[in-house]
Amino acid sequence: NVLGRALDGEPERISPPGIEVRRSGDDEFDAWLDVAADAAAHPDTQGVPWHEEFPRDVYIRAERDGAAAGVVRYAALHDGTLAGGAGLRIADGVAQFAGAATAPAHRRRGIQAALLAARLVDATAAGCDVAVIVTQPGSKSQQNAQRRGFDLLYTRAVLVKHP
Repeated sequence: NVLGRALDGEPERISPPGIEVRRSGDDEFDAWLDVAADAAAHPDTQGVPWHEEFPRDVYIRAERDGAAAGVVRYAALHDGTLAGGAGLRIADGVAQFAGAATAPAHRRRGIQAALLAARLVDATAAGCDVAVIVTQPGSKSQQNAQRRGFDLLYTRAVLVKHP
């Protein structure tokens, strides 16, 4: 599903106890990649199940391409441990939320909500008019986005032809 929301007013920054979200620098890029790739390799089991699998090297190459294209990375720390990450790409007043992932051992602690909130604050401060995010239909990610004011814009069909 593709969800969107207008960026008006001042979004609230959410920081659950023990969770810190900050921009992730190049100095921790490899650690950020490891956490994000491990999280993607172990999809969330709550909500609608995820049926796609991507080899780790494909995921890592995609994230490296995103970094080269200017995606800003965010790190989420749980009690000082790197526990998740996400991306934000800004172009022509549109904030594209990308690549959010939480390591399985750190799920259900508010990390995704904190990552969403931090990116909403930064996108608003950057002068963006709208934000968009793509989620698995019916997933925890979709629920988190909708709690932060995102509405369903449209459902995108992805068809796969098996040999």
